[in-house]
Formats: sequence, structure tokens, C-alpha cells
Amino acid sequence: MLKKLLSVFFLFSICSITQGVTINPSHRCPKIQVCFTPGQNCSQEITDVIDTAKTSIFVQAYSFTSVPIAMHLVAAKKRGVMVNVILDKSQKSNRYSASRFLINQHIPCWIDDKPAIAHNKIMIIDGKEVITGSYNFTKAAQNKNAENLLVIYDEKLAHIYMENWQRRRAVSNYFNPHDESLQQPY
Repeated sequence: MLKKLLSVFFLFSICSITQGVTINPSHRCPKIQVCFTPGQNCSQEITDVIDTAKTSIFVQAYSFTSVPIAMHLVAAKKRGVMVNVILDKSQKSNRYSASRFLINQHIPCWIDDKPAIAHNKIMIIDGKEVITGSYNFTKAAQNKNAENLLVIYDEKLAHIYMENWQRRRAVSNYFNPHDESLQQPY
């Protein structure tokens, strides 16, 4: 695992990234989109990528209150994309969490309650794209906070993130506010 992470770190260290510009300087470097708030519409960047999904979206979120992002995940599910979500334990009781909305739309959600906080903010799209950064999937991240977002088009990196998603899913509890004893496979 460490060898994989070091090789990905090396790959990114030889590539250049520019703010607000999608680049691909060589075949060895991943295509990367960068977004910052305030000033840019990172929520739109995320929903644009969600809208391109063809097979799968795997989400890990510390805080998830963004209506547009939740709506686009539901739309993806309705067009046949497999959508699975892991949330921090705070989302079980957070009054404004998207968790119940997603569950009511038949999107399986799990609660990662093993660490103090599950502070991830990632999406893995079709096993080849990773959305990550400090940007929580919240209205505040777009409208009030200074945040950063990366959309990285790289299958190797997506594979590493997917392995981590699966490890976190394995220790998380299926969340169904109506019957938490259910265990749903993904």
C-alpha cells in the first residue's frame, strides 16, 4: 500500500497544476481540475462529474447537506448508476443531513463510526475519477467557506481510493433509520 501511495505521490510531484484550468501536460500525468471557494462554483463542478457517471459512484462524506449534489446522485441512480454512500456518524442525527433523503431514494448509506470522525470528502466515479479536497458536500462549503476541490482523472488513483472505500465500508454499519438491523450489500 505504501509503495502505491509513494508512486502516486511521485506522479503528482512531476506534474504541474494550475488554478481553475484543466490540464494534461503529458501522458504520464493525470488530468486534474481545480476549484476554489469563494469565487468558483465547486458544487457545479461536482454535479457535472456526477452527471457523466455511467456505472458507479462511491461517496465518503463527513458532512452532506448539499441539495444539488444529493439530487444529482439520485438522478444518477435513476439512470442506472450504482450509488453507495458512507457517512460520518454525525450524519445519523444531523437535522440537515442528506442521509435520509438518499435512503428514501433507495441509495444505500453506511455510517463509519469507528474513528473519532470520518472526515473524508471523496467520490469515486466509474472507477477512474476521484473528487476530493477540503470541500464538504454542503451548502456552506459553496456559499460561506474557503474550500478547495480536486477532480482527478486517474484510474490508478481511483483504484487506491476504492480500496480504502471498501475497507471503510467493511467496518461501517448499514444505515436505515427505519430498521438499522438490515445489512445491505453494495
